Amino acid sequence: MNTDITSYFCADCDQNFPITITRYCCDCGQPLLLTTSQTPLIPEQIAQRAPTLWRYWEALPLADPTRIISLGEGMTPLVGDQLDSCQHWFKLDYIFPTGSYKDRGASVLLSKAYELGIDRVIEDSSGNAGAAIAAYSARANIDCIIYCPEKTSAGKLAQILSYGAKLELIPGNRNQTTQAVLSATNSIFYASHNWNPFFLSGVQTMAFEIVEQLDWSAPDAVVCPVGFGGIYLSLYLGFQKLYLQGLIKKLPRLLGVQSESCCPIFRSLANNQREITPMPVEAETLAEGIIAEQPIRSRMIKDVILKTEGAFTTVTEDEIRSGLDVLAKKGIFVEPTSAVVVSGLEHFSNRGIVQPNDLVISILTGSGLKSTETLKKIVGY
Repeated sequence: MNTDITSYFCADCDQNFPITITRYCCDCGQPLLLTTSQTPLIPEQIAQRAPTLWRYWEALPLADPTRIISLGEGMTPLVGDQLDSCQHWFKLDYIFPTGSYKDRGASVLLSKAYELGIDRVIEDSSGNAGAAIAAYSARANIDCIIYCPEKTSAGKLAQILSYGAKLELIPGNRNQTTQAVLSATNSIFYASHNWNPFFLSGVQTMAFEIVEQLDWSAPDAVVCPVGFGGIYLSLYLGFQKLYLQGLIKKLPRLLGVQSESCCPIFRSLANNQREITPMPVEAETLAEGIIAEQPIRSRMIKDVILKTEGAFTTVTEDEIRSGLDVLAKKGIFVEPTSAVVVSGLEHFSNRGIVQPNDLVISILTGSGLKSTETLKKIVGY
């Protein structure tokens, strides 16, 4: 395992901190990253390993392999799609034990918590991350408290409770849920999928898998849903690591899709703003998983957009419904948040950002089984 990870560091003020139970951000208030070694990934060795995300163990922040908390997660399928606009593949990153890509981050984060001897964690979530953290906490025999907005899908809440986690429902929106949980982090390890860099480290394996599945080459672009930006940033971290090691020859363009109801990143780009400023939710959206009024890693997001020649777009509620229908007719059943990539890719093609010869990967993040009550209404059942 990677034994050289010794600290958190802040990219804004260049401070380093030891990894402790109660620290989740820099003294300046910015989120933290990890100091990491440059132990190379060797494709020939990786090919001999089990098809889980832990096949990339050299790039993962755990010192003791006996502390891995795993449910066999990883190596999700790439499925080809017939489009005139580009060479297109879907990455079915909802095929995980808890039904969403969040298991990537949860496995690595809870493995680190287990390695550190932590016996209780806390997290806030709109559903999927909470379910993942609760599941892997149960696997590690770590007590878990999950804060969720009170309007979170009933199926996701039931899933969280089934793993034995304590559930706290917070009146109001997603931002108010985060504010509520922060008051409890002074004594409990904050297993946040947004703040905790160990979670990002796990999600970066999505990039490793894509490159390995493409015979160790990079796609031209990747399209993904974006709320707080966890997938977007993790993809960059993963592709960047492979690029610096010489395993790929280019960084893919990272293309983010937000709901029109809450799109602070898109709006900041459209208005040429230097900073991503808060944007209150303007209306309820089917894409509940990407509601983020203020992405906490906004400076890093802006930097990654620039470095990858990335772009953002938004989709309407009708386009989300249309995306669900398009995917279902291809045999793919996802929650509404995932479906934003369908019209998102169409927008990028219409704007000339995606070209017909481009190889493009669209990330599908959550199973439709997560949102059966909502989807029943959409199909008129």
